[in-house]
Amino acid sequence: MAERDAPIDDRIARVSEREWRETGLDALLNGAREPFVLRGLVADWPLVAAGRDSAEVARRYLLDHARDRAFKVAIGPPGHDGRLFYDADMAMNFRTGTGKLADIFAGLEKGEILGDIRTVYLASIDIPTHFDGLDDANPIDLGARDLLKSIWIGTRTRIAAHNDYPDNLACCAAGRRRFTLFPPDQYRNLYLGPIDNTPAGRTVSMVDFAAPDLAAYPRFADAMAHAQTAELEPGDAIFIPSMWWHHVEALADFNILVNYWWRRTPAWLGQPQDALHHAILAIRDMAGEDKAIWRDLFDHYVFDNDGRATGHIPEPARGILAPLTPESAGRLRAFLLRTLSR
Repeated sequence: MAERDAPIDDRIARVSEREWRETGLDALLNGAREPFVLRGLVADWPLVAAGRDSAEVARRYLLDHARDRAFKVAIGPPGHDGRLFYDADMAMNFRTGTGKLADIFAGLEKGEILGDIRTVYLASIDIPTHFDGLDDANPIDLGARDLLKSIWIGTRTRIAAHNDYPDNLACCAAGRRRFTLFPPDQYRNLYLGPIDNTPAGRTVSMVDFAAPDLAAYPRFADAMAHAQTAELEPGDAIFIPSMWWHHVEALADFNILVNYWWRRTPAWLGQPQDALHHAILAIRDMAGEDKAIWRDLFDHYVFDNDGRATGHIPEPARGILAPLTPESAGRLRAFLLRTLSR
């Protein structure tokens, strides 16, 4: 694969682009299961205008809205290449800390002046709790969706391919971003790392996209045959459906991304990742014949879910086999907490 600042490899499919002005954003997003790019979606944001002026103006704009509280930041050591990943011992190759946004920006600007540019990355900062009025000043209409609103700020970075459970609309506000996307079923070809030791909470691909080692990761070539890529300029946005893998590169010296996450299911339902962790704890190390029994039971109660498990039970007596409600989900969550604390 080409170096990160080179043009996109022509052999990789481009993410399709959609026209949103006539169709409407809400209509495009309803039921969408494929990624697409929306050029100029947030081009009229004041934040985008500030970023087009200069990195310094963009930083001042953010400081004008920043709350007086600590921001979490990842910082690379001298010589760090922007790839926020593992080191040779499978620890993180960056350190994390907290500080006021003004102090973080002051350190970044000092490095720019001295020519000692370190990797600085503020990832997934919750906008309402860390900024006052930033969301209102840079609006987007996503209908009745229950949104998690985040901002990502930093220098040139490379974020390993990972996926997220919610749907994601990512808006480039300053700098440039390159996304390389893979369908959910490509996880075997991406050579995923540990589940419980991750750079940012999600399992990541172990492949270095800038210099893929196909001797160590031969199936990565198959993943790239299914890849789609897009490069965003300020004002552009990309829709990343739930569970699509995405490798993200910040290509400018200073970059800002704003993204919106939302679930297709109610927030009171559980997180599938928690169920995976529990299955590893309770089922994975069973004997093969025992696992086969539990696989069949999971199909019966969870994946098929076609009525055969409940048709013979009176409706009032179906308990958690009936469609969950906030109340029954709460009771189930309380039961799980009691059993897991034993």
